[in-house]
Amino acid sequence: MKKIGLYAAIISFAAILAACSNTPKLASEPMPRSGFLPNYSLLVPTYTIEADTRVWRYRREGVSPGTYNAVILDPIYLNQNATTQVSPESIAKAKAALQASMVEAVNARGNIKIVSQPGPGVVRVSVGITGAESSTDSLQPWNFTPIGLALNAAAFAGGVNSKTPALVVENKITDSRTNEILGEGLITVQGESFRTASGSVDAFVAMAQKAVRVALEVSANPTPTSAK
Repeated sequence: MKKIGLYAAIISFAAILAACSNTPKLASEPMPRSGFLPNYSLLVPTYTIEADTRVWRYRREGVSPGTYNAVILDPIYLNQNATTQVSPESIAKAKAALQASMVEAVNARGNIKIVSQPGPGVVRVSVGITGAESSTDSLQPWNFTPIGLALNAAAFAGGVNSKTPALVVENKITDSRTNEILGEGLITVQGESFRTASGSVDAFVAMAQKAVRVALEVSANPTPTSAK
């Protein structure tokens, strides 16, 4: 399933998000609000050609890309507890792989270094991965844990379950000294794009890695936005 990526700069990360299904229905639903981000009202929809994928972003006006040259990467937040299906080892493995994906995404830019202490020219990046479901009412966050949702994605196919599974990736960029919000991003991957990319912990990690990288690129885009 190869299609054009969200943006030219992230084309290699977006292929797994492609597919088609009930996009008109999904597009009419409100943005999920899990509480991970400090201010959802700042986010505005961003155009994407990817089926089953929606993007919201915020970037504060007046921030020069050259102002910051280093980043603190917070440990990735994964809304997943151990279950009979998902072991603590699997959760630790998923977190480690996703954290490594963030490091690789930052290093690939070549113009920003990873540090551990706040200071001038340093931003802090926090990423959270949640599970959600789309019902007849709206997209409700937290009803599913993300890995468990991926493992049970087949239950949503063929009319077994009328609800639509979704992967939700949220991230924020703040000034490391003042905690001022510089950027936010939220991406949902739903429908067939989710189902066909799910089925195991490894499959979930592969899908989430790509979504995390896209989310980081979206929120880091220096083009300012305005609140809705």
